[in-house]
Amino acid sequence: MSQNTEKKSTTPEWPDQAAPEAAEPRPRRKRRVPVEPEDFWGRLRFRAGKKSRWFGRRLRRVVREAKANRFPESNRTPLQFLLMVWGLLPAMAGHLRERVLGRRKERIHRSGRFTAWFDREKRLHSILFLGGSCVLAGVILFFSFFTVGTTVTYDGHVLGNLASKSEAESVRHELEAITSETLGEPYTIDDALLHYDSGWMRRQDIEDKDTYEEDLSDELGLVTSAYCLYVNGERIGTTPYEGALEELLVQLKQAASDEDTISCEFKEDVEIRQEYVPTDAIMNLGYIAELLYSTKTAEVTYEVKKGDTWSQIAARNDMTSNELLALNPGYNINKLQIGEVLTLSASVPYLTMTVVKQERYLDDVAYDIQYTDSANLYQGDYKVTSKGEYGKADVLAKATYVNGEETERTILSSVTLKEPVTESRLRGTKVRPTWHPTGSFRWPTSGRITSYFGGRKSPGGIGSTNHKGIDIAVPRGTPIYAADGGTVTYAGWMSGYGYLVEINHGNGYVTRYGHNSSLTVSVGQHVYKGQQVARAGSTGNSTGNHCHFEVRYNGVAKNPLNYLS
Repeated sequence: MSQNTEKKSTTPEWPDQAAPEAAEPRPRRKRRVPVEPEDFWGRLRFRAGKKSRWFGRRLRRVVREAKANRFPESNRTPLQFLLMVWGLLPAMAGHLRERVLGRRKERIHRSGRFTAWFDREKRLHSILFLGGSCVLAGVILFFSFFTVGTTVTYDGHVLGNLASKSEAESVRHELEAITSETLGEPYTIDDALLHYDSGWMRRQDIEDKDTYEEDLSDELGLVTSAYCLYVNGERIGTTPYEGALEELLVQLKQAASDEDTISCEFKEDVEIRQEYVPTDAIMNLGYIAELLYSTKTAEVTYEVKKGDTWSQIAARNDMTSNELLALNPGYNINKLQIGEVLTLSASVPYLTMTVVKQERYLDDVAYDIQYTDSANLYQGDYKVTSKGEYGKADVLAKATYVNGEETERTILSSVTLKEPVTESRLRGTKVRPTWHPTGSFRWPTSGRITSYFGGRKSPGGIGSTNHKGIDIAVPRGTPIYAADGGTVTYAGWMSGYGYLVEINHGNGYVTRYGHNSSLTVSVGQHVYKGQQVARAGSTGNSTGNHCHFEVRYNGVAKNPLNYLS
């Protein structure tokens, strides 16, 4: 309806005569309120019907208002639906507002009731609240600092405080089992010496089980917790200091390493364990260090080869024949069989240190030898007509050392700085009578003597101080010749000597040629005087390329300079 239309009074005008008596109102019929069913599907149908009826009423109202306002499009169904929705929005917003305001009023009402009660009981409530808070805070504070515990006393000495007696008993049983296992015999702690007292105590005074177990073990004095060093499963030493053994092993590796070291490792399985040991097994750390730096006597095996004799095997291993026989009872020393395995006594270190280094050095380059046949010289003999000269090379190599002894060397690169000069020699073609010894010794090679026979200062801390031969310095690869005719009785690796050739000359004399880079003969081979048997090197306990030459008579080392001609 238009807002400008004035509303006319709907009250009828009556004449001045008295108004007719109003008719008695018709009593209104009470509206029957439907009852919501109790079952779920009934309630669902009830509410759906209620909503559909409400929407129907709203739709009819909207349609009536649309017709009243004379909208030309009011008869169109889409527009009617749109008008219905638009008319529902205010109602839905009002419904939502009513629900929100209702809930707010309910909260305010509840708060008002609580406030009223609180105002009514304000004095009493404050006292109760304050007192209860103080009591609660006091209880919490007390139990945060104090607890019930058990004080353990052994033979009149307080050992410590534990959470409970059962915990102390469990530690006791564990320690009894450990002590029995460590000592190898049954052990029980005397009950008369242990006393338990329970009561209130500070929480900070309560000890953990491990600490109490160590204190009880120290009080007993039979076993103790220590750090043990094991090498291949064998216990070497024990110390009570944590980290001391690790530091000792690090120092061992640092002593064997330098700036050229690539890696440094122990060959053995080294392990550090924390365990209980007898108290008298504790060792001084300095003693453990000396033990690891020293050697121990161990048994090694040796397989008899062709040409071996009992005395030769004993001499090569720094033993007497009787000492060797004591380790191998029942052997016939005069009838050794090839392939027999003998037990030898040797000094070996507790730890085998394997060090890999990358080394760069200047090395001599061996010169070639040009031979010219000569009928005036015996076969195997030669005469230098034009002396050769060694070249120089810048070498980069990777070397492996086991306890300071070189076991392997790999040349990574070699750059020749100076070319060698070829040597010219006359080579004898005259037939030598036989390979039998001549009774005199020639020089095994030509070079400078760097170490003489007898007592000496060990070069670089390597090798024996009682030198049993002479050292002749020559470049690597230089030919080494037999000093006299004989039979090769040893050709291979020997500890300390590196690659070794041993020749038996059949008249009680034996010669040795050590530290070779390679060998050109084998065991059992007959060689004549002047025949090449090896090439010079620096294997074994050596500080440089050279030939170690020995002369032995009946197993006793002699000064080679007294025999060379």
